[in-house]
Amino acid sequence: MTRLGSIEAGGTKFVLAVADEQYQILASKRVPTTTPAETLAACAAFFAANPVDALGIGSFGPIGINPGTPEYGHVLKTPKAGWEGADIVGTLKAALNVPIAFTTDVNASAYGEYSVGAGKDAHSLVYFTIGTGIGGGAIQDGRFVGGRAHAEMGHAVVLPHPDDHFAGVCRFHGNRCFEGMASGPSIEARTGQPGETVPRTAPVFDYISYYAAQLAFNTYVNLAPEKIVFGGSVLSDAELPKVRQYFAELNNGYVDAGDLTTLICLSGVPNNGSATIGDFAMAKALL
Repeated sequence: MTRLGSIEAGGTKFVLAVADEQYQILASKRVPTTTPAETLAACAAFFAANPVDALGIGSFGPIGINPGTPEYGHVLKTPKAGWEGADIVGTLKAALNVPIAFTTDVNASAYGEYSVGAGKDAHSLVYFTIGTGIGGGAIQDGRFVGGRAHAEMGHAVVLPHPDDHFAGVCRFHGNRCFEGMASGPSIEARTGQPGETVPRTAPVFDYISYYAAQLAFNTYVNLAPEKIVFGGSVLSDAELPKVRQYFAELNNGYVDAGDLTTLICLSGVPNNGSATIGDFAMAKALL
């Protein structure tokens, strides 16, 4: 039986899993993100006890994703203390001696949605996560869209809502990028409450819907994907109609985007598990 491995490498924890070819979980474990040496040793021990034929890794970043470059497989300039320069792929390849696919956490989620989720019948998809941060990944015919580095879609320039005078939470861009204006921390900074405790009828979610619509509209006029999928903890079914409404207003009849209820949707993988499924699918593609 082919066994596939997944690592969701996050800033607070690494989620490890093993599955069969149908992505049914056979074993799993959560490892705290401490030092690179300690965390990667725990990963190696888990997969030594639960051997896999290939491993997919979706990592926090920034990371080096271009094979053949010195930075490939490494964490780059990250705010996560102690992790800058950590060689994730090299360390695990030396320990496990299996093929490894390595990309960003949001690219892994995009691949999961493309493989079995909301985009499983589409040739092209862009996935956004809106949570503690905002990130995006694009796929065309099974391949990630990117060049010399991975995309940073959450830091694209945003047009503030006319009634939203919030200064933003991004330390680089303030109120000039999506992450500064629509991420989970922006909700708490505006309201003084964690986002999950704020009623969905509060004005802040109208602002979030406006910014999500901008993400979707900018994506459509740039890439014209068949699916634009939102994941993460901030956006819910309650906001989708407003997102589509704002999208239509921004478009103003210019491009034919088809049925917006088909184009713009939420994650189709239960429990925000698209990154793990994407890791499995990337691992399977290596075999």
